Amino acid sequence: MEVLLGFAIAFVVGIAGMGGGPLAAPLLMLVLGVPPVTAVGTSLLFVAVTKLAATSIYWSRGQIEGRALGQLLIGGVPAVLVGTLAIQHASEDKQLQPFVLTLIGVLVGAMAVFTLWRVIWPARDVQREERRGWLKWIAIPIGLEVGFSSAGAGALTGLTLLHCTNIEPAAVVGTDLVFGLSIAVVGGGMHFAGGTVDKPLLLLLALGGVPGALIGAWVAGRIPARAVRATLGGVMVLLGQQLLWRGLSSLAR
Repeated sequence: MEVLLGFAIAFVVGIAGMGGGPLAAPLLMLVLGVPPVTAVGTSLLFVAVTKLAATSIYWSRGQIEGRALGQLLIGGVPAVLVGTLAIQHASEDKQLQPFVLTLIGVLVGAMAVFTLWRVIWPARDVQREERRGWLKWIAIPIGLEVGFSSAGAGALTGLTLLHCTNIEPAAVVGTDLVFGLSIAVVGGGMHFAGGTVDKPLLLLLALGGVPGALIGAWVAGRIPARAVRATLGGVMVLLGQQLLWRGLSSLAR
């Protein structure tokens, strides 16, 4: 089950170029019954594994914009540390755990709405102005969200780069991947050090995830990206709703 789950998540990531965090943590909680903080920590490192191969390809092609990446890391790395500490602290108090589950459900649901919005109203190809000074500030809420829920890095960072820089589309994807990989490693590393990573589960997910990501990337050009993202958004809506329901039900007891 765990290997198949890792394959399915990474396959979607390989096709859509996003969705690892918003899918992995909720599925670990809902399908396997993993506690929220452990699900987030394990999914962060799993996402890092699935992004590593794709990142190396963009790096070898020189499709990483170093200055933009540096600005993102200035804001994103400290923020992901804060987000990780927040969920670890909150999960130590059993009375706060329903709030954690509810907040993760809200964040995943928000990402689902954002994904569907991008499908319905895709970004237009317009002349973009340089606003790189905004990158480090926008990266702060992205890092906080990733540290707390493992969701949000890919789609939000890509949109930020599109609106704040005029770098080429391939470099937007490459820079986005490296930033997502970096903060996933930082946040996942903190979870690993704090004992909130399920190591056997991570290994099983990775065994399915590596081939899943490669096969997904291979078939990506054969499946309409818009249809894939619409399906991904719909699945994320259901997952967010389930997490939100569970959290609110626990709060009502």
